[in-house]
Amino acid sequence: MDPPLVLDIDGTMTRRDDSIDPRFFDLLPDWDAPVVVATGKAFPYPVALAHFLGLPQNVIAENGGIVLARDEVTVNGDGEAARAVAEEYRAAGHDLGWGRSDLTNRWRETEIAVRRDQPLGPLEELASEHGLEVVDTGYAYHVKPPDVSKGQGLKSVARLLDRDPGEFVAVGDSENDVSTFGVAGESYAVANADDKARQAADTVVEGSYAEGTLAVLEALRE
Repeated sequence: MDPPLVLDIDGTMTRRDDSIDPRFFDLLPDWDAPVVVATGKAFPYPVALAHFLGLPQNVIAENGGIVLARDEVTVNGDGEAARAVAEEYRAAGHDLGWGRSDLTNRWRETEIAVRRDQPLGPLEELASEHGLEVVDTGYAYHVKPPDVSKGQGLKSVARLLDRDPGEFVAVGDSENDVSTFGVAGESYAVANADDKARQAADTVVEGSYAEGTLAVLEALRE
């Protein structure tokens, strides 16, 4: 029987060009246990991905700040302090880095994300003043409450699904997946994972990006 899954998206379900590997569209709808998609992106992104994959919308978004399962949304964080950091960061002459439309933060509720080519030091100082932390996911700097994490999100989703978090197999690639690895019963880091994810995972696989994740799923079905 297939185990429940919690899959990071960027760097884990994607290829090197940041596109979703199309093989997931055939594989995951036939998975006979819950599949949770987990990301640092804003809530609409994983909801849309689950929809187009043909999966029940089991979602961890904003690094655990918002989760969805069985049509119930749980908000685990308050974005007011993060938005204050963004305002003060701009007032200091910096920029979030996403252009005028800023689609990265437009629908974000519990944190903010700053492009990685923007100054990190001033961002960390402002975050600390507001009791927040900055997490580098390899794709953006996320300003978030320190008590909010993907691992906490997995506990929330598992509770909504009437599952033990220890039943889940987690696959990820980044620092923000470390907390998920600590909650799931079994964890894998793909070969492109950062050092913190590699050290926290039970197993580091040979394949990178989606190729590594697909190899894990194939092995779980053997």
